[in-house]
Amino acid sequence: MSYSGFEGKVALVTGAAQGIGEAVARTLAERGASIAAVDVNAAKLDTAVTKLVADGYHVAAFPVDVRDSSAVEAVVKRVEHELGPIGVLVNVAGVLRIGPVTELSDEDWNSVFAVNAAGVFHFSRAVARVMKPRRAGCIITVGSNAAGVPRMYMASYAASKAAATQFTKCLGLELAEYGIRCNVVSPGSTDTEMQWSIWADENGANAVIDGSLRTFRLGIPLRRLAQPADIADAVAFLASDQARHITMHDLYVDGGAALGV
Repeated sequence: MSYSGFEGKVALVTGAAQGIGEAVARTLAERGASIAAVDVNAAKLDTAVTKLVADGYHVAAFPVDVRDSSAVEAVVKRVEHELGPIGVLVNVAGVLRIGPVTELSDEDWNSVFAVNAAGVFHFSRAVARVMKPRRAGCIITVGSNAAGVPRMYMASYAASKAAATQFTKCLGLELAEYGIRCNVVSPGSTDTEMQWSIWADENGANAVIDGSLRTFRLGIPLRRLAQPADIADAVAFLASDQARHITMHDLYVDGGAALGV
């Protein structure tokens, strides 16, 4: 199904250089949106955007660090000037630090929150400011099922995603009177570089699917990892006209790993 409402719209996607962010950028571009692709890694971003442009899509690169609120404000103004009014914001940029809480450093904790929580705040605030006078728009944050289910050795990541999730819901409540919808898509284990980075060996995918009694982690009932496109399709739905009466919702896309929490 091709969801409607993207033709002529500008969609700003953070974390667009790879993984879920890149898949979201492609999926929305395929549906007619002009894409402002944002990432801190300028080289990877250029590669991803070059591929999309070569495939015939209207995509432009805007390298920026989501942790820098002033830079975020400036890039939002650039996007509005160069591409047009932002109709969709998708917060995907994220980082992961793993380890027991007793061994996490201050830098580990702060760096995760700076991207996963403060970065969502910076971009959402900047984009909401330009959406409010137009009384239209959609903001989607890619969270994690770890925000609702405790995970061993992932305390900083889970806490930062929980913060981003609740922030997005609060934002949705504030912006509802302006016709602006704010939702969350919460993936489970997804076949991306971030997921690969925590695998112990080449059997990592099977270990995730099977789960672990030792770490009190359920497996994946659907017996497969998500692909980035699975998450992107959920984002496309929530950003589309078909979801026009959905706001402050958290959609889990995790193959049942959280048992529908």
